[in-house]
Amino acid sequence: MQATEANFDGLVGPTHNYAGLSFGNVASRSNEKSTANPKAAAKQGLRKMKQLADLGFHQGVLPPLERPSIKLLRDVGFTGDDATVVSRAAREAPELLAAASSASAMWTANAATVSPSADTADGRVHFTPANLAAKLHRAIEHGETRRSLAAIFADESRFCIHHALPGTPALGDEGAANHTRFAREYGEKGVEFFVYGKSEYGGGPQPQRYPARQTLEASRAVARLHGLADEATVFAQQSPDVIDAGVFHNDVIAVGNRTTLFCHERAFVDQHAVYDALRAKLDAQGAAFTALEVPASEVSVEDAVSSYLFNSQLLSCADGRQVLVVPQECRENARVAAYLDSLGNRKTPIDEVLVFDLRESMKNGGGPACLRLRVVLNVAERAAVNPRVWMNDTLFTQLDAWIDRHYRDRLAPADLADPKLLGESRAALDELTTLLGLGSVYDFQR
Repeated sequence: MQATEANFDGLVGPTHNYAGLSFGNVASRSNEKSTANPKAAAKQGLRKMKQLADLGFHQGVLPPLERPSIKLLRDVGFTGDDATVVSRAAREAPELLAAASSASAMWTANAATVSPSADTADGRVHFTPANLAAKLHRAIEHGETRRSLAAIFADESRFCIHHALPGTPALGDEGAANHTRFAREYGEKGVEFFVYGKSEYGGGPQPQRYPARQTLEASRAVARLHGLADEATVFAQQSPDVIDAGVFHNDVIAVGNRTTLFCHERAFVDQHAVYDALRAKLDAQGAAFTALEVPASEVSVEDAVSSYLFNSQLLSCADGRQVLVVPQECRENARVAAYLDSLGNRKTPIDEVLVFDLRESMKNGGGPACLRLRVVLNVAERAAVNPRVWMNDTLFTQLDAWIDRHYRDRLAPADLADPKLLGESRAALDELTTLLGLGSVYDFQR
């Protein structure tokens, strides 16, 4: 059956704020305590979804999580009614309230790792929600994420949604932000590429300044859960030096699509051996691998981190052309802009560059690639997806109005203490589950 890649973008949540919670994420920490605009953030992401859907790409929507997480606050000892819990947390442990209020689930590249049915032993699409064990504000996501995925991909004969790996540093898993897939055609057997920051038990080089969030042990566990054959997997270590430069996930330094890997020359340990492994396994499947490597002499790692050049979407159009979706920041960095402008004069697999304004997301440390989860689906699997999550003119109009009704246009860290924010967020999510036909996926609805 003909298969295509669908992108499921996360809606930015009503509590979008800049708490600077992510050590190792340069943008997140540099904008700490500044004032956010949740309404603008949500609309920027929504417009990206709609524009890509209008260009003919399959585009779905994933809902935000319930924030602030009253469950987290109760789990750490705060009692009373919900408003009292928020007030006590704001007074006694504001850092925990900030973690409970994070809207970071909007970056759905971290929601799960996904393997299409062409690759898996049982012929189903497999999802493993990421445990995100490295950060408290993210480690609380996977239970709600799994419920949302189950509401969208409900047909168990076609979809298998695993539980997250145990939440221990040895099995730290950050989802699709450290995973991509190569294949001649989306529906054919492919090679799944897992990138890790360190091995918990195998030794080897490690970053010294910032933590490595993905382990080899976690990547191998996900591959086993998904029933992937050895000939369909390549495991590669991310360069410790680039992690220490702020490349906290592989999708900040590399992106892949079909048979193309677009990456910086310093992305991986023993980089040419990585290329050789991918090339050999794709050759065995009749596919020709291409590495488009950006030299440091043209774009430094620092330029890549500040502009998020590689946190882009590399997409295949129906006519076979490949387009690169980049954030506006790539046009504001002179060296990155010059590199992108030069693509037209080089023989590369990239045919067009599309630029999007995602300023609010970028300031918190996530660009176009962070905002989406890629899911390869054949015709029957697409038909089995909850139909109300597919982006179209009607859903865009509904969601745009929904944002206007429920979102604030200003949210400072001090505003997290406002108990009204919890009520506003719950009212928004309650309405959203009806719009998207999700049922009762949130704790407050159950």
